[in-house]
Amino acid sequence: MNEKTAKIRGEQSLRNVETAQLPAVTQQRYIEAATADNTRRTYQSAIRHFERWGGLLPASEPMVIRYLLDHADRLNPRTLSLRVTALRQWHRLQSFPDPTDGAEVRKTLKGIERIHGQPKRKAKAFRLEHLESMVNLLDADNLKSIRDRALLLTGFFGAFRRSELVELDVEYLTWESEGVIILLPRSKTDQSGEGKIKALPYGDGPLCAASALRQWLEVSDIDRGPVFRGVTRWGVVKPDGLNPASVNLILKTVAEDAGLDFVPELSSHSLRRSLATSAHRSGASFESIKRQGGWSHDGTVWEYIEEAQRFEDNAVAVLLAKANQSA
Repeated sequence: MNEKTAKIRGEQSLRNVETAQLPAVTQQRYIEAATADNTRRTYQSAIRHFERWGGLLPASEPMVIRYLLDHADRLNPRTLSLRVTALRQWHRLQSFPDPTDGAEVRKTLKGIERIHGQPKRKAKAFRLEHLESMVNLLDADNLKSIRDRALLLTGFFGAFRRSELVELDVEYLTWESEGVIILLPRSKTDQSGEGKIKALPYGDGPLCAASALRQWLEVSDIDRGPVFRGVTRWGVVKPDGLNPASVNLILKTVAEDAGLDFVPELSSHSLRRSLATSAHRSGASFESIKRQGGWSHDGTVWEYIEEAQRFEDNAVAVLLAKANQSA
């Protein structure tokens, strides 16, 4: 063995020793942090479903195919695709051969998508007048109603995800003469924690989110910790932040009380979609909509704008107008 070869092998041995000495618990913590919490929970749920079905880990390609066939007409193809992704990630993380990488698995999943595929359900985007009818319905002297008004207006005009709303902390708010600046230290599209800024300017009328938010903080006497919290039936503000599921419930309850006929189509994501579509209809620029929503991809914003444009520059509308002129 020459001197150069001996040196290379020595360096490799040193690296192996250093890797072996890494604290296992610490390493696992960072490996888990590489995947978003929601994604990790979704993958864990998918793996549990596979095991409850009778699947064994590590799995084989025929076993994965049997799993797909057994659920082909019972689960949405998108759900099955996600579970295949979870199985793929589990095997790769554990350094086992990937049973989902074979051509037969891909063809089977593709066939299921073609036969059982169905349109993706999207949260309903409502209009500004719908929001106004909801907040006007809320009792201005009731603590829970004041919270709900602040929650809905902040969620709408800030285009917040429900997880972001319930994780808002007083320390993330900076009050200026023009309104409030809100820092998001971490979000779905900012897993590295670089932070995103959203501004809610003061405005006239009942739709001012900044005023509603300030009123809630004042009457609830919240000066630190979570902004949006539960309120007991006796009007006592709880110390902990709301559960994310509460955002859906509050939105649907208020919308139902307001007599809106599309309540089943609503979800917390309606707040984000509605900001984009309403802002476009009011003449806001593409860049300002994208910035307010914190969207990373132009395609997502264009999807919302196209939804708002369905009756704008519409071929049928042009034909009808031409027919009316000829009549």
